[in-house]
Amino acid sequence: MSNIPNAIEGAESAARTPYALLGGDAAVRALVDRFYDLMDLEPQFAEVRALHAPDLAQAREKLYLFLSGRLGGPSLYIERHGHPMLRARHLPFAIGIRERDQWMACIEQAMVEQAVAEDLRERLLLAFFQTADWMRNRAG
Repeated sequence: MSNIPNAIEGAESAARTPYALLGGDAAVRALVDRFYDLMDLEPQFAEVRALHAPDLAQAREKLYLFLSGRLGGPSLYIERHGHPMLRARHLPFAIGIRERDQWMACIEQAMVEQAVAEDLRERLLLAFFQTADWMRNRAG
């Protein structure tokens, strides 16, 4: 009997994760797809696009896997690739303020276009900014 309240609390917590609030797996996939579509199509994201391979399929998949777990859903990236080691994986790329800001503008536009609720979008933008800023490895 003592586990029942914990199970209920756990279910209520799971329902409030960004993953659940976004709409789960399909919504995370759609957000990532729109993000990379914008990066590929819009000239204002050219510098951040240039950091990626010509084919974005692998980047799409890895961001989807990573965000699934980071947003409170299944830890797909860790299950398949181990610890993300974000900073180490991004060190080979020259990431400065311009690239960070383009990445942020791209994810924000993707969230707006995917109709992410404003309060959730603001929370996610703060978290994304902290991570994107941590990826910077050069001045400017």
